[in-house]
Amino acid sequence: MQDQPSDDLPEPPATCADAEHPLHRATRLLGDRWTLLILRDIMFDGHRCFRELRQHSREGIASNVLAARLKRMVADGLLTRAEAPDAQQRQPYALTETAIQLVPAIVELCAWGLDPAPATADLRPRLFYGGGPRLWRRFQHELRQEHLDGALPDLTIRTRLYEAEGDVLNGFGPLCPPAVPAPPSG
Repeated sequence: MQDQPSDDLPEPPATCADAEHPLHRATRLLGDRWTLLILRDIMFDGHRCFRELRQHSREGIASNVLAARLKRMVADGLLTRAEAPDAQQRQPYALTETAIQLVPAIVELCAWGLDPAPATADLRPRLFYGGGPRLWRRFQHELRQEHLDGALPDLTIRTRLYEAEGDVLNGFGPLCPPAVPAPPSG
């Protein structure tokens, strides 16, 4: 006599075919051209409103693309949007914990994409990468304060990086941009 399946047996675990592979999920959420760039602009530049993100986009994102992408990022759990407008009639976006956890990955991707010959556009990513994981964890803590708790320290890592970048670009500090040779006199 063959054993008959019992209704009180637990369901078998999901097979690999049934579950989404972690890399597939990551590329589904982050794999388009704009998501990581928008996260970069929110995290590292502090732009949180639609207009700021549109006006300060280094890559020139179109308004309709930005609107669609932000909507999808909210639906995917990377961002939240304020329900009520603030005093300036803006509805800022905020990072979620899921997005904040991406800081080390984004920093590593920036480092991987650095040009071997330093350029002024690479300066802040180089400084941030050079700060190492301890700096990245402190930055994540500040992002949590700003985006999850609604509080912001007086002097943030973002501000310090802007200041360091300005010092280097203006010839102050231990790092200086390459000197331009003086034209020959005569």
